Amino acid sequence: MTTDLAQRMGRLGTETAFEVLARAKALEAQGKHIVHLEIGEPDFDTPKNIVEAAKRALDDGFTHYGPSPGLPALREAIAHDFATRRGVPMRSEQVVVYPGGKPVMFFMLMALLEAGDEAIYPNPGFPIYESMIRFVGAEAVPLPLREDRAFRLDTDELASLVTDKTKLLILNSPQNPTGGVLTSEDLRKVGELQVEKGFWILADEIYSRMLYGAEHDTVLRYGDPSRIVVLDGFSKTYAMTGWRLGYALCPADFVAPMARLQTNATSCTAAMTQMAGVEALTGPQDDVDTMVAEFQRRRDVIVDGLNAIEGVSCLRPDGAFYVFPNIKGTGFKSRELATRLLDEAGVAALTGTSFGAEGEGYLRFSYANSVDNIEEALRRFAAFLEGARATA
Repeated sequence: MTTDLAQRMGRLGTETAFEVLARAKALEAQGKHIVHLEIGEPDFDTPKNIVEAAKRALDDGFTHYGPSPGLPALREAIAHDFATRRGVPMRSEQVVVYPGGKPVMFFMLMALLEAGDEAIYPNPGFPIYESMIRFVGAEAVPLPLREDRAFRLDTDELASLVTDKTKLLILNSPQNPTGGVLTSEDLRKVGELQVEKGFWILADEIYSRMLYGAEHDTVLRYGDPSRIVVLDGFSKTYAMTGWRLGYALCPADFVAPMARLQTNATSCTAAMTQMAGVEALTGPQDDVDTMVAEFQRRRDVIVDGLNAIEGVSCLRPDGAFYVFPNIKGTGFKSRELATRLLDEAGVAALTGTSFGAEGEGYLRFSYANSVDNIEEALRRFAAFLEGARATA
């Protein structure tokens, strides 16, 4: 039957984190203890006030279809929150609400890209970017992110990649998998280039509140807002991954096509989930602050621990909840090391190449786990490498 699939299915990639999670769960089912540092999901529960808001919404009858762009109450809350936190004016009419952040990527690329178009994406970067660019038939052009620049893009290199076929640039800050954060100067230069060349930008800002001392900025301040879509959502900030609630901030004339794609694909986002989103944005933020502070503590534990392991070095990231250690000194390729860490040491991590060819020589660890588990993973990692050297 698979021979009957459309050719475009051969261009569709996947997200390796879920594949590694499945392998890790299979090993656990065999009785092996696994330390999970693979999945990009906060290990905190959704704050109680948000859960209670969803329950009230169910009792209040929010169980029916809603408008494809989203409920007015949530669109207004999102616009107000964005304008307040980012300092950029935003109207509720520019907001489209989706069941998660991935539909923003999917629908924007479907709305814009055709065969012959080029789209520039970060490498290493979230693998769905490249997957979706290729799926819709456009040319995926990697923009390398390098350790010697703290995994920030090189704006001169970006300029060299832009051609008359460039339709889209994808930005992600704070960044998955590296935790890198673009500076205001980076974004200013990107914005100036966009204004000059006229391409669109998808700014993935899903980790915008996962910051540790750095300041978040948005390219909307510097570029052409008529060709910029910002992606954000509730999964990371409010530990709401399973709720599936994200949104796009769009130019006014781009809202209708983005909403029309939703009408055709999912109709709308669950109403009770949207009301939980209203409470998330307008209610107390103490749980967010507590979670971010704990992530910063864990970041320091895992970075210090990795840098103490022979053959491993790790930058201290300014955002998200990932580290991207350099493992070139171990003598292992990324895939072999990640595989053996899981199978032999019981530590689930992702190979750097899961995020593109530029990820060779790196692993990605998510520190969305307890300090005790992180320290156990570090002990196992160090012991594995020591044993590997002894038998070499």
